[in-house]
Amino acid sequence: MSSLSSNTRAYLYSEKAPTDAQMEGFVKFLSEKYEKEISVSWVHSKEFPGGFRLEIGNDVYDWSKEGKFEQLREKLEYLAKRSDNVIPLMKETVHSWTPSAIAREVGTVLTVGDGIATVEGLENVTYGEILIFTDGIRGMVLELRHDEVGCILFSDDAPIMEGSSVYRTGKTAGIPVGQNFLGRVVNPLGEPIDGRGTIESKEYYPIESEAPGIIDRQPVNRPMETGILSIDSMFPIGRGQRELIIGDRQTGKTAIALDTITNQKGKDVVCIYVAIGQKASSVAQLVNNLKNKGAMEYTIIVNASASEAAPVQYIAPYAGCALGEYFMRNGQDVLIIYDDLSKHAIAYRSLSLLLDRSPGREAYPGDVFYLHSRLLERAAHLSDDLGGGSMTALPIVETQAGDVSAYIPTNIISITDGQIFLETALFFEGQRPAVNVGLSVSRVGGDAQTKAMKKATGTLRLDLAQFREMEVFTQFSSDLDDATKNQLLYGKGLMRILRQKQYSPYSGEQEVILLVAALGKMFVPVPEKQINKVAEEMLTYFETNRRDIADRIHGSETLDDEIRAEILSVAKEFMTKKGF
Repeated sequence: MSSLSSNTRAYLYSEKAPTDAQMEGFVKFLSEKYEKEISVSWVHSKEFPGGFRLEIGNDVYDWSKEGKFEQLREKLEYLAKRSDNVIPLMKETVHSWTPSAIAREVGTVLTVGDGIATVEGLENVTYGEILIFTDGIRGMVLELRHDEVGCILFSDDAPIMEGSSVYRTGKTAGIPVGQNFLGRVVNPLGEPIDGRGTIESKEYYPIESEAPGIIDRQPVNRPMETGILSIDSMFPIGRGQRELIIGDRQTGKTAIALDTITNQKGKDVVCIYVAIGQKASSVAQLVNNLKNKGAMEYTIIVNASASEAAPVQYIAPYAGCALGEYFMRNGQDVLIIYDDLSKHAIAYRSLSLLLDRSPGREAYPGDVFYLHSRLLERAAHLSDDLGGGSMTALPIVETQAGDVSAYIPTNIISITDGQIFLETALFFEGQRPAVNVGLSVSRVGGDAQTKAMKKATGTLRLDLAQFREMEVFTQFSSDLDDATKNQLLYGKGLMRILRQKQYSPYSGEQEVILLVAALGKMFVPVPEKQINKVAEEMLTYFETNRRDIADRIHGSETLDDEIRAEILSVAKEFMTKKGF
């Protein structure tokens, strides 16, 4: 409510002059409402036939036909978002509805363009508050100045003109949430865009919320298995962790994210994929792939496509995070993917420049670090007192020519708990996923692995590092001793084992069997091009003849010497039958 001086005068605009009794009623209503003496002056106006408009400070009581209709429209909009079958409810509302004497703080548009509106007259507006413009267009306050505010618009700004009225709602930007969003494709405002009707929801979460504090968290100690051998073995991801996927364009970043989603089938994990600035056709193909793999039933897609305005792309990851927080606070495990935060930063840079904020490095505003830190800090493994739910974040960042020292990549690397770096050269060599073992890291490490996986991994990273170093030194040499040749064969075999087709995740037990066999040098005699085929046949052999080994690994979650010896024995038996 507006702050009023001691001698405040209200103005009553109407076509017909009020009677003395009506004027006394207005004075009494306002004096009780604002708890001070208010005087009312009548102003003749033909703009409100059959009604009136009462203005006091920045507050407006609009009792004109337009004002009453606006109240009714907002009520019907609210009902339409909550349920599919709302026609009878709407009819009942229209017949029984009566307008309320609600004070609305009203401002005036100074300038509008490029999805940005500058507004004056909203004395008590708050950062992040939703404003309503002409034709019901909504916007969010993103800039507070001494005598005006900057607002980003979520729809086409064509109907808004200089001098248009703007109404406060008193509500912060938010999104409807609930179980009914599973399997759906929505925009960042929570509106369905998959042609399957409205989504019934009873709860509403703010898109911006405070990250859980230290006391509200517990350690990240449960694995979020990707089903990708190279990642689960060397750069494990834990539930509640933030692991960056970084690399140049077209190096398989999204493929890793999608493989991780498909690997959560049957594991009671809710997956949220936030597409920022992508082509609509790419998102449609992604949805079809997830449907074909049976993964859409536990997945939500939040899409702010390349055709959307910068304000919509800006709020997309926060909206997706709010959806994830609903499930996390209900004790569930959530996997959220932001694809990608480079485009998100570019959208925010556009908004900041249009809002006349000072540009800094690479023309980004000074608070671009806070832009992503307040988003990624919301990923957590909550304490048992708060239900024990978790939200694991996999942000994706695109680099230019492998430059990880650029502004946005370095910012996000410093925020996250590790990164998976995909190298273009490895990708074109046929190494898929093209994970660079030297630059990739998980700061949670073995805490997020099962004991079996931790023991099976053994010296894998060290062996690969030695192989890459030896490969560089020996590429110009033709005369190699047998030990060096065997070391190179062993290293090439390890690299081949780490190649994996998309949408072909391994189970944890299969990963353990492959690692034990590979580190036991079982694939050294196999020709390089046949290694992946032989590895698949070996897993089938274990499944058919020694299913008990996988069951024991799964049951005990550890890898003792006895099981390791059995794996090597069965692998050797298989290799002998294959003639290696």
